Amino acid sequence: MGNHCEPENTDRPGQRVNRRTLSQVTGRVGGRQERKQRTHQALLDAALRLVDDRGMASMSLREVAREAGIVPTAFYRHFVSMDELGVALTRQCIGTLRQLIRNARSTLTMRAVGESVRVLGRFVRDHSAELGFVARERYGGVAAVRAAIVGELRLFASELATDFARVPEFAAMNGEDLRIAGELMVSAMLNVVLELLDVPPNSSEEQQILDGATKQLRLIVLGMGAWRS
Repeated sequence: MGNHCEPENTDRPGQRVNRRTLSQVTGRVGGRQERKQRTHQALLDAALRLVDDRGMASMSLREVAREAGIVPTAFYRHFVSMDELGVALTRQCIGTLRQLIRNARSTLTMRAVGESVRVLGRFVRDHSAELGFVARERYGGVAAVRAAIVGELRLFASELATDFARVPEFAAMNGEDLRIAGELMVSAMLNVVLELLDVPPNSSEEQQILDGATKQLRLIVLGMGAWRS
């Protein structure tokens, strides 16, 4: 008879692993993680739907859990409090706002202000829930949410100031004045967001708001060009 070589067993004594069992356990763990992530996102989505009709401060944990389709006690597997949920929702919505500001930063020159405002109008329609949350809750009743929004808006203003510093027309402005100009720009855009959310899409009211926003942003850019620090 020829020699029959058994496959080498690389498992150490006492450490043999049933690979089928390992695969099943890994699958169960992965499935639990996916379900947990889905429930986590469902709570954020539920809060975003509810906050569209009221402020974050007036929402209860039970309402959010019911809207998400879970029992109230399950809420605590994802968030320790409604404040923590609000901060997580802020971060999610701020991501959308960051995209808007990034688009504006790349085109906000005197020649491109009109196109930037048109892009802003379309963006608001596509992301009304997220942008509405940020625009409204920055003055809302939940301190943790207000603080999170304020921190992000300051970061946006700082990023805008860095961009402005590279524009030759703004060379006479110092860093502090550029930062203030960035805050003005961010605040102006958020005010436009709020106004657009209150009018029908493609209406004459919407066009009036966009026309006014174009003039406002052009005035800011003109003033920056004439400013001497």
